[in-house]
Amino acid sequence: MTNPIKITRRNLLGATAGLMAAAGLNPSLARAQAAAPAAAPAAAPAASTAKPLPSYVSWKHADSMIIHTPTTIETKRSAIGSSIITPSDRLFIRNNLPAPSAADIGDVNAWQINVEGVGKPQAFSIADLKQMGYETMATVLQCSGNGRGLFPGKPSGTRWQTGAAGCVMWAGIPVRELIQSLGGVSAGMVYMTGTGGEKLPEGIDPNAVVVERSVPLSAMQDAMLAWEMNGEPMPLAHGGPLRLIVPGYSGVNNIKYIKRLAFTKEQTQAAIQKTGYRMSPVGQKGDPSQPAVWTMDAKSWVTSPSPDSGPVKAGLVQITGVAMGGLEDVAKVDVSLDGGKTWQAARLVGPDLGKYAWRQFVLATNLKAGQYDVSCRVTTKAGVEQVATSTENAAGYLNSGWISHTVKINLA
Repeated sequence: MTNPIKITRRNLLGATAGLMAAAGLNPSLARAQAAAPAAAPAAAPAASTAKPLPSYVSWKHADSMIIHTPTTIETKRSAIGSSIITPSDRLFIRNNLPAPSAADIGDVNAWQINVEGVGKPQAFSIADLKQMGYETMATVLQCSGNGRGLFPGKPSGTRWQTGAAGCVMWAGIPVRELIQSLGGVSAGMVYMTGTGGEKLPEGIDPNAVVVERSVPLSAMQDAMLAWEMNGEPMPLAHGGPLRLIVPGYSGVNNIKYIKRLAFTKEQTQAAIQKTGYRMSPVGQKGDPSQPAVWTMDAKSWVTSPSPDSGPVKAGLVQITGVAMGGLEDVAKVDVSLDGGKTWQAARLVGPDLGKYAWRQFVLATNLKAGQYDVSCRVTTKAGVEQVATSTENAAGYLNSGWISHTVKINLA
């Protein structure tokens, strides 16, 4: 693809980061902040202090977050929490384009989505969708680059460790129910294609920057059009007022601000699909011949103790973490204290919220003072075991290897 102007989503975001301040706030804060005068800008922090949260996500729990850029914000390893669902104020942020402002959105219930490639193509408002169906579902939401910073080759891009992931409870209408009401998918359609509603810059080929992704048609069966996240209206920072949820698929396929859902014979020609988010060999640029970044793999990591959780005393230690099965149920998790030489069975804790949610685990063990290389490894009910090492790729996508996720813990 030849673009009239050479521009990427990354440098576009860098040039327009200030626009993010206009994005929507946490629903629980919206009324209070709408009524209150704007706060005076905070004084510039000292060089040794952490970066402040951008104003569009000022409702996040600052001490739990690592701010890479205004649009890439990670949850600290030790801040994931002890319940299955990740609190909204600790959930990571990754936006490919600046979020629409509340003014751009207007009445959230009037937000419209066009459905195409079906027997009876039609446009629906969120208010319409709410009358047509309702379901809740927990899924792991994980940035495609989560774990990039753990690859030994140091691929370019945000140096995510483990915190570009969370487990979220969504509410909305199952896509399959909506499509059934429209006469089903038209014959010959192979992909489900979602188009985001971000405002695109003028004078640039839309295909160069639009967030539009195609996934296999089979993903429709469990997909959802969600208007609620963790019990509240979907925040703009996370794709509100309406987001396509494709469980088991990496975050980029879960289209924010979705305005078009089409069933198509071919994958979209948008750059984010055609050349971006491809499993390209190291040193090569992405192209359509390479596998698209779609489904997630079985993966687990330790959340506590961790390097950012402070000193740990010798004695009885609770080693905790999270485990996901990608498209499959989690069956078990094993933990190693010596970098994978020997393994012990951990205990799964908390309710099972379905195969697309993660499971939390714990290993209670007595440890003497010293250093330990703590690893974990998940196995799915289908017998798929987490890989020891993920093959490194040019953009550092889908790192699921348990070796690179091993943490060193010092006990005093």
